Amino acid sequence: MPNNLYITATEERSGKSVVVLGIMQMLKKEVHRVAFFRPIISDPTGKQDDPDISLVSGYFKLQINYEDSFGCTLRDAYHLINTGREDDLHDLILKKYKKLEDNYDFVLIEGTDYRGNDTTFELEINADIAANLGAPVILISSGRKKTADEMIRQVQASIDAHKEKGLTLVASIINRAPEGVTAETISEIRKQVHPDEGLPFYVMPENSDLANPTIGDVKRWLNASIMYGASGMNAKIGDYIVAAMRVEHFLEYMKPGCLVITPGDRSDIILACLSARSSTSYPEVSGLVLTGGLVPYESVRKLIEGWSGAPIPILCVQGHTYLVVQQLNELYAHIEPNDSQRIATALGFFSKYVKIQELSEHVISSKPNRITPKMFEYAMMERAAEDRQRIVLPEGTCERILRAADILLRRGVADLTILGREQQVRALAAANGLDLTFVEVIDPQVSPMLEPFVKEYLHLRQHKGVIEDMARDRMSDPTYFGTMMVYKGYADGMVSGALNTTAHTVRPAFEFIKAKPGFTIVSSVFLMCLRDRILVYGDCAVNPNPNASQLAEIALSSAETAKIFGIEPRVAMLSYSTGRSGKGEDVDKVAEATEIAQRLIEERNLDFILEGPLQYDAAIDPEVARAKLPGSKVAGRATVFIFPDLNTGNNTYKAVQRSASAVAIGPVLQGLNKPVNDLSRGCTVDDIVNTVAITAVQAQAEKRMRQ
Repeated sequence: MPNNLYITATEERSGKSVVVLGIMQMLKKEVHRVAFFRPIISDPTGKQDDPDISLVSGYFKLQINYEDSFGCTLRDAYHLINTGREDDLHDLILKKYKKLEDNYDFVLIEGTDYRGNDTTFELEINADIAANLGAPVILISSGRKKTADEMIRQVQASIDAHKEKGLTLVASIINRAPEGVTAETISEIRKQVHPDEGLPFYVMPENSDLANPTIGDVKRWLNASIMYGASGMNAKIGDYIVAAMRVEHFLEYMKPGCLVITPGDRSDIILACLSARSSTSYPEVSGLVLTGGLVPYESVRKLIEGWSGAPIPILCVQGHTYLVVQQLNELYAHIEPNDSQRIATALGFFSKYVKIQELSEHVISSKPNRITPKMFEYAMMERAAEDRQRIVLPEGTCERILRAADILLRRGVADLTILGREQQVRALAAANGLDLTFVEVIDPQVSPMLEPFVKEYLHLRQHKGVIEDMARDRMSDPTYFGTMMVYKGYADGMVSGALNTTAHTVRPAFEFIKAKPGFTIVSSVFLMCLRDRILVYGDCAVNPNPNASQLAEIALSSAETAKIFGIEPRVAMLSYSTGRSGKGEDVDKVAEATEIAQRLIEERNLDFILEGPLQYDAAIDPEVARAKLPGSKVAGRATVFIFPDLNTGNNTYKAVQRSASAVAIGPVLQGLNKPVNDLSRGCTVDDIVNTVAITAVQAQAEKRMRQ
């Protein structure tokens, strides 16, 4: 069962709060502790809390602080996106959501209200948020003022759009379908919209008891004061009538339950409305709104106060009549937490038109299997922060390294040691407004660790002809010094390469950290963050032309790396041939590597599956897999892709990165006794942050293996 559900509308005034109430009621019967969260709320009016948060929290007595129940306002979301900080928006929402996820069994999420000016923006942002939270989705479309054909087109377009984004749909609901919609019409809509895979689809007609505002809604919306009839705040409003004509003409326009808007000095209109309440010839009005900040004359007030029976509600507002009417046209009725009648109506209405048991079963079985880059990054940061490792960064003169260090410290991802002249490092940080107060800065040239490191390196490399002067020269180099810190346990991992070449970064690790027992080579993978999944590509950076035995080792190392980062390894050994469909030396190498790898998996009792040779399309595309290798457990479902040589791997990862707008994290070195990772010299600050987090997670895994 998933631990969350995202309810999103496709336009404003969809009546989604009724659906939210019904779903929450359903969940409360199945799940012990349920939280409610809104990633983006409408900009508040005055000091009022978000109506839907107030409704759900109040009625279901959720013990959640209001500030924890939402991510940000719509205005804040627009600002972050318009200033190029969309990642910050998603980070903010993820952080607040995770706080609830950690403390509750289930989180019900409600999308935006479509009160902004850009419907497309809200559609996109709701879909992106649902994806990043890993939430299955219930789609709500409004049938308000639409024909059956218009409803069908809208719902089908919404379903298709969300499927294209890879979202898991739980159900689709048309709410507020025109009153009087027949069972035959609903049946016809259901037939045309119902998707092949059996997605539940429901139609809920308009309900005036829920759709029409009350006098209380008008009072809150206009910030009006109550002159009379405070007990009638729950009276429903059928329509608005602006009374600007003579009484005899006004009476002709009166309708049952109408709200009359008139200036406060129109005593004739006020008295006519009061009289209508006692007359059987005219309908009763629901209330009056007196505009202009004007109140009735004293004599009229005296008459009202002496009226027998409860007077109709009379509100007084500032502002002229036209302005008040404009404001009322924007009013959207909200159900209040203490409005037990409307809540009961909403829950009963939902139960009548939605098959609760069917929907509940689809919610339970709707666990999404997609992982977005943002989900992966956040999970990685969280894992790193759970058990902070010390990571050494040898390139203390690089501004990007210092900026990344500032972010890593603020997010609590790792403890850091930066190498370089302390005065120079801290001056550069201060000049860029960075806080490195809690960073350890070591200058290898003057560090008391230098001489012990020289002796250790001399001991390790004497057999290669290294003499003391050479050892001192090497250990004075920040990259060698940082690698020795990792080797000796003063640091848990190292990240370098923003200024240095790959060769300079990895050479010291090859010299004395060396490969793990059972492995003869060190290799690399890229973590390829696609729109809806994370794939592992190896080896794309280190070994130019591995032989069959080395290729098998790369496959095993890559599967282990995938597991470290929460990716279930299904390993595809890639070639230009699937099975034995092609021939040639290159195919034979991959076939031999597959046999070696499968034998090692069995001997070492490893828990993952591996197949090959496979072509890339057969490895990733289920349709192609069914045609080329039916019955395969890997084909069409591969998560780890092992390329036959560096030329193929390097070109493929770059092609996917550029053409699919994928985020390529790496290269992540694997097979070393302790983690050392290389950066591209063109890396961004975000690349450095991610690589440090990856290195920290690798270090955690290495420690667990040694325990």
